[in-house]
Amino acid sequence: MMRTLLASLALCLMPAIAPALETGRIFVSNEKSHDIHVFDSDFNLIKKIETSRRPRDMKLNAARTLLYVACGDDDIIDVIDVETLEVVDGIPTGPSPEVFDFSPDEKQIYVSNEEDSMLEVIDLDARITIHDVPTGAEPEGVIVVPDTNTLYVTSEVSDMVHVIDRVEGVVTNNIIVGTRPRRFVITPDTDELWVSAELSSEIYIIDRTSEEIKEVLEFLPPGFRPEDVTPVGMTLTRDGKIGLISLGRANHVAIIDAHSKELLEYVLVGRRAWSVALSRDEKIAVVANGLSDDITLIDMETYRPIRSIPVGRVPHTVVIDD
Repeated sequence: MMRTLLASLALCLMPAIAPALETGRIFVSNEKSHDIHVFDSDFNLIKKIETSRRPRDMKLNAARTLLYVACGDDDIIDVIDVETLEVVDGIPTGPSPEVFDFSPDEKQIYVSNEEDSMLEVIDLDARITIHDVPTGAEPEGVIVVPDTNTLYVTSEVSDMVHVIDRVEGVVTNNIIVGTRPRRFVITPDTDELWVSAELSSEIYIIDRTSEEIKEVLEFLPPGFRPEDVTPVGMTLTRDGKIGLISLGRANHVAIIDAHSKELLEYVLVGRRAWSVALSRDEKIAVVANGLSDDITLIDMETYRPIRSIPVGRVPHTVVIDD
């Protein structure tokens, strides 16, 4: 009895452990209505957050307490408190920030400045630019490789992937890909870099060790012309087995076996499928449709659309706090 009482007392005296901030909320940035639509885990709209003009790429910090939003027309990255859903800070950038990524220690942020043809390196504590890396015209996609000094940047106009040593701040290689390269994913198990080439309707698979192109994927949903297929956003399941590729004006998402590259299904979504994200349990994919101003939910067990939900004007990116 005494032992039970002492154990209960000890539990009462222990400091409270703060609950995780994984709310299950879904954030959708809208370029033309200049806001973020926030949905709860049941996809009920709970708030519209006004941002600086033209919010595009978004990322959560590792603690999932802050959401960073690149606002292209005001040259700033807005910072949103995930708990209060309020803009609490802003990080000045160069002209037209589009896509960004954090250094592994989150002390720096790497931003593609579309109009300046630069990768901008910003110190997050000091809020100042500490370095610029020249790129090809209109850089967009940015991805940092964890546990390495490498990051990659796409250049839309020069049709290149720039390989950059982030410690030295220099380009170490330029890989020619298809027309208007946009976004990246890195496979967790096969050491591949996937690059979407929007206007050549292709996905380039690059071996990260040799920095050579291994394979080029093409897609053509029934009833569409090749020029309608404009792939941009991509994501992978955590185990690296399944890939999802949004096909832009073809209004579909391609779901593929990420190892064999075999097509599993074309899923009809809204107009100009742009960005795609997976819930933590990977049962639902959320697709931002840039020209129908909505998001489409895909059942990942049946590969069928569940429903579409209106958002703001020209949705760009989906982030799930999950």
